[in-house]
Amino acid sequence: MDIAKILPAALPAFIITAENGADAAAREALLDRAMGAGRKRKSSEKLRRGRRPSEGLAFVARNETGAIVGTVRLWDVRLGEGGAPALLLGPLAVDPMVKSAGIGSALMRQAITEAGRLGHRAVLLVGDAPYYGRFGFSAEKTGRLAMPGPYERDRFLALELAEGALDGAHGTLKAAGRKAGERAGMRIVAA
Repeated sequence: MDIAKILPAALPAFIITAENGADAAAREALLDRAMGAGRKRKSSEKLRRGRRPSEGLAFVARNETGAIVGTVRLWDVRLGEGGAPALLLGPLAVDPMVKSAGIGSALMRQAITEAGRLGHRAVLLVGDAPYYGRFGFSAEKTGRLAMPGPYERDRFLALELAEGALDGAHGTLKAAGRKAGERAGMRIVAA
């Protein structure tokens, strides 16, 4: 009897860690492999461009050799002009070689848990409703909100981390938070 035929293939081992500065090139290469060349033209990218992820909310999944096999980042946004703060999740990406190993789900759980622990009240994203619905995301509270550019309305989803956080929210999302080159608690000032 061939045991390999009746036992499922072992899932790859991975750990979730905070992203660090040395991860940039590997993260970008993973995003290119997983999402393709058009990834930088998405409306979500307009909110991320020139910004740093929200403090403490950038994670990578590493395999047993330490290579990055998954990534997720959350970004500070405002709900409309002068609106309440929220987070924009994305991109979430997993190396195509290890899809279906639970890495994306683990990254999502880590991101949501940490966002809540840090006191954030709502997370928005543009993505596949059946996938993100299992984490509590829905289009129920995004009807009066908009992305800055083209997007598919039924893919604009939200999760309230605090009940009522999106009640009355309206307008187009605006980028907020640290600009690229800024560190936590420090702002770059032009001379």
